[in-house]
Amino acid sequence: MSAVRFPSAEPVKGVSFTANPGEMLAIVGESGSGKSLTALALMGLLPRQARAGGQISFDGRDLLSLRERDLRRIRGRDIAMIFQEPMTSLNPVLTIGDQIVEVLRIHEDLSRRHARARAIELLELVSIPEPARRIDDYPHQLSGGMRQRVMIAIAVACNPKLLIADEATTALDVTIQAQVLQLLDNLRVKLNMAVILITHDLGIVAQWADRVVVMYAGRKIEEGFPGPVFDTPYHPYTRGLLAASPRLKADYHYSDGPLSEIPGSIISASGERGCSFRPRCPVARPACAFAVPELLSVSAERQVACPYVPIPSEVAHVASVGR
Repeated sequence: MSAVRFPSAEPVKGVSFTANPGEMLAIVGESGSGKSLTALALMGLLPRQARAGGQISFDGRDLLSLRERDLRRIRGRDIAMIFQEPMTSLNPVLTIGDQIVEVLRIHEDLSRRHARARAIELLELVSIPEPARRIDDYPHQLSGGMRQRVMIAIAVACNPKLLIADEATTALDVTIQAQVLQLLDNLRVKLNMAVILITHDLGIVAQWADRVVVMYAGRKIEEGFPGPVFDTPYHPYTRGLLAASPRLKADYHYSDGPLSEIPGSIISASGERGCSFRPRCPVARPACAFAVPELLSVSAERQVACPYVPIPSEVAHVASVGR
């Protein structure tokens, strides 16, 4: 019996962005848009059957060209990641202190005594009360917000240059969510650390991000500063996301009226000849079925991947997302 071969797929394609030191870059999009997969590619944590192509440039080196042994020295020290659900990321049979100490001993070559002292400092840094006592607690003894703070302590233990927060506040209530975001912002400033914030909450982006990348079906479809992107969204998908989100007015009351919805559901970009958003797009044209939209530069900091939006006529083609 001959082996069955399945065609390869490209769930994320043509995505390119830069995260600068001291900057918080938000990546937004609905579930299935490729946000988390992009983050896993940056960390070198893709599933065994998947691989990343192109180039991931960090600190003058292409991460994709490194051996796994060399990548381990960077992962956790220079690049760190906070995952969505801390209860599944923390080891339930080890104390939180042991889990922080492990990172410090691997990457900082500290003795156990010095690593424990540093772990207490980190717990204090992320505002865990009574850190000298709580360091011996197990994850189940902490609330969701405190577990997420422990994850942040582990992530920033080695003062990373890049921190990826993948839906790090999704499971938290609004008050704790604001505290965690404020903590991340304080650490960003204190450590001059680049932060990639992956979220679907546009309110978080508007309040905390310096730049925003909008993804759909594995592609980047718009990028810019949050203010201009939210005030005058160019891509039909970005407009749809904003129309489906509650908006605050100047008097801090939510706008009246029902929320809109984007009809249909997201589909994979793999194998698509035309625009992936075409089946759900209110301004789709026949030509959209034949060519993947190119990424257009509206200004030095603003890009959009749609030729049928009201943007300045002097727009220049700066990059092709592929055909």
